[in-house]
Amino acid sequence: MSIPTKYNSEKVEDKWYNYWMENKYFHSVPDERESYTIVIPPPNVTGVLHMGHMLNNTIQDVLIRRARMKGFNACWVPGTDHASIATEAKVVAKLKEEGIAKADLSRDEFLDHAWEWTHKHGGIILEQLKKLGASCDWDRTKFTMDDDMSESVIKVFIDLHKKGLIYRGYRMVNWDPEAKTTVSDEEVIHIEKNGKLYYLRYQIENSDDFITIATTRPETILGDTAICINPNDERFTHLKGKKIIVPIANRVIPIIEDEYVDMEFGTGCLKITPAHDPNDKEIGDKHQLEVIDIFNDDATLNSYGLHFQGKDRFVVRKEIVKELDGLGNLVKVEDYQNKIGTSERTGAIIEPKVSIQWFLKMNDLAEPALKAIMEDEVNLVPQKFKNTYRHWMENVRDWNISRQLWWGQRIPAFFYGDGHNDFVIAETIEEAILLAKEKTGKNITEKDLKQDEDTLDTWFSSWLWPISVFDGIRNPENEEINYYYPTRDLVTAPEILFFWVARMIIAGYEYRDEKPFDNVYLTGIVRDKQGRKMSKSLGNSPDPISLMKKYGADGVRVGMLLTSPAGNDLPFDEDLCEQGRNFSNKIWNAFRLVKGWEVSDKIEQPESAKQAVKWFDSKLDKVLQDLEKSYKGYRISEALMTTYKFIWDDFSSWYLEMVKPAYQSPIDTKTYNQTVDNFEIIVKILHPFMPFISEEIWQLMRERTTDEALIISPWPVIKKPEGSLVKEFDFATNVISGIRTIRKENNIANKDSVELFVINNEKIKTDFDVIISKLGNISKLEYVNEKQEGALSFRVKSNEYFIPMGENINVEEEIKKLEEELKYAEGFLKSVQNKLSNERFVNNAPEQVVTNEKKKLADAEAKITTINESLKGMKD
Repeated sequence: MSIPTKYNSEKVEDKWYNYWMENKYFHSVPDERESYTIVIPPPNVTGVLHMGHMLNNTIQDVLIRRARMKGFNACWVPGTDHASIATEAKVVAKLKEEGIAKADLSRDEFLDHAWEWTHKHGGIILEQLKKLGASCDWDRTKFTMDDDMSESVIKVFIDLHKKGLIYRGYRMVNWDPEAKTTVSDEEVIHIEKNGKLYYLRYQIENSDDFITIATTRPETILGDTAICINPNDERFTHLKGKKIIVPIANRVIPIIEDEYVDMEFGTGCLKITPAHDPNDKEIGDKHQLEVIDIFNDDATLNSYGLHFQGKDRFVVRKEIVKELDGLGNLVKVEDYQNKIGTSERTGAIIEPKVSIQWFLKMNDLAEPALKAIMEDEVNLVPQKFKNTYRHWMENVRDWNISRQLWWGQRIPAFFYGDGHNDFVIAETIEEAILLAKEKTGKNITEKDLKQDEDTLDTWFSSWLWPISVFDGIRNPENEEINYYYPTRDLVTAPEILFFWVARMIIAGYEYRDEKPFDNVYLTGIVRDKQGRKMSKSLGNSPDPISLMKKYGADGVRVGMLLTSPAGNDLPFDEDLCEQGRNFSNKIWNAFRLVKGWEVSDKIEQPESAKQAVKWFDSKLDKVLQDLEKSYKGYRISEALMTTYKFIWDDFSSWYLEMVKPAYQSPIDTKTYNQTVDNFEIIVKILHPFMPFISEEIWQLMRERTTDEALIISPWPVIKKPEGSLVKEFDFATNVISGIRTIRKENNIANKDSVELFVINNEKIKTDFDVIISKLGNISKLEYVNEKQEGALSFRVKSNEYFIPMGENINVEEEIKKLEEELKYAEGFLKSVQNKLSNERFVNNAPEQVVTNEKKKLADAEAKITTINESLKGMKD
């Protein structure tokens, strides 16, 4: 079988992904095995792959591939989210380019355009995930707007309304004037912004006196309905019971008293604008103030804005300040830094707005979800996020679930009158007619009913995701939901811990009476070398597809995971992908080396190979134990590093060197077969991280049937490792390194054999002497009781090793080197002695630190003794 000189990642990736798909290795159906289920965090349907997706989905694929090999019935459900705000914004922008305004279309006409856009651009990201190697069950691909998914959402809305948990009411909401919809508190990003604090004069009614208030939003004075003072503020006792005149509007409003007012802020007088500030709204409700909304939905001023009507709020701010200054009502302006709420989706500055919306009561629903995390029924990785979760859940507010959009599940409320409660909740118009007739006693027809124009918050569909993908809402006792639920792992980002994770846990307990998943693995944020979050706007995010073309999917997967501990940000550097590609090349070259050996069944297995195989078996078991601990603790980056070092160092740098035959000589059959077996085990533990190259090597090792593909081969079994063998070999590697150092420092060629004499103070077994002799090219290895004069020496712990000087060693140069080394060692010893003689250090430093310093002292003293003895031997 011909093995290419270079590994062609692109060719290999296409070949094996098609092979896996054709043979349905990703597909799962319920059977007698234990299930291992992961549901993908559904990306936006019209989104494209970014570095965050790469990290998140690489981790999911690692977990699901290993589970598949461990014998679980692995099921990774893919899908996309309809992303109501983002998708509707894209469709509106596309229509605008075509000269079409949303306002000129009917709802059905707009939805036709939205579906057309979704069918054209939707699913691109899922195809890109295939390039990464994602082994999702693509037959199960779901979309949150699929008919069955939408039906589940509507059923849940109706059920929660019947339970009295969903209600309709006037509330102060977060209004996104660009998307023209409400957004939840969690979708508001607060940013520090440099602004201005404006000091304005309001004239007291029937007086020539004025009071001064400070505000960051002078345009909202047109909606003022009171001025508030603290009743304990002696400066304003003369104002109690009086009224003032709003500048420009010339409306008369009362001066009210409330202890809410901070006497230290601004002037101590607070303008109250109930329609445009949540705190003002609370005070307004308390004092029964008028609510004057001065803004249109797009944040331009309405008729209450007087001559500013139709102008944008920020344009008005500049103009009104100028007008107030001209009227003598502007006292001064100061620089001021405050936090501004912005929409997570559009970036628009949020406008607090009083609006009638639909809400879900959260207090009672949140209790079991809080308990699940705090009592570790759901394992949160890393645990440091538990406090954040607890804070959110203990301070949960009712969820505003309605959105003023057309793209999404339409709220199933049907109105038969103009009253606040003149509606029925129904799944269909036919059911709504019956309910309305029953409620009113009138002969209601379809023409008499009007469905609510609003849609449900996107999260109101995705919070059901682990249940609805298995049809567990519509058919709560079906085979699939009972088999696959609860799922095993959820891999997602900390920023949607409340948005999505908490709500899924809430839905799980409400609709399945159990958790939706066992473990939540929170990834970090992918950042550039400067620590900035990667984004299109900064231009610091590489294109994942281009990266995979350049470095191979396996190389990028390794690069992503090399420095990505759970919950911590990933400082991404493209060099990491190059390191991943270099790892691929290292493995490929090792494979070519082994397959290139000539094999002979007429040669006995040498002792060095026997010992190498014996050590490798023990080392493999130790590695498998370490991997088990890392995977169990969701330390995926650690598991990769264990695998990386095992292959690069233990297998390639040591094992292959120990067993490879002499130049132009064949290898014995037994050692060759054992080496191939070991290589097969290596590609098994490599497979979750680097699925493509591992499958390629596996298939090239020997002929395989479709039932023998690596993707479904069993994970290696842990035996009982001989720990002493691993430790003894570690000692032997230090001896070999010592020999190689002496060769290098004295220009002794590797092809020239040397003798080695050993004083075995450590009483180390001699099992690895054959390995030391082979790798060190030792012609004679002898144990002695006395130091060898005139020899080069080194130590490993208390063992002393001597290499007699040959004719090619310059004694004077060697003495000079040793004297320089001695000088450094003595200086180092003195610094350690000074540290340990400092009582304050010894008494206050951690015990382990002091122990480490004492070990340094002993090692330095032993080294100085060895150098002095070597010098003595040379000078004598």
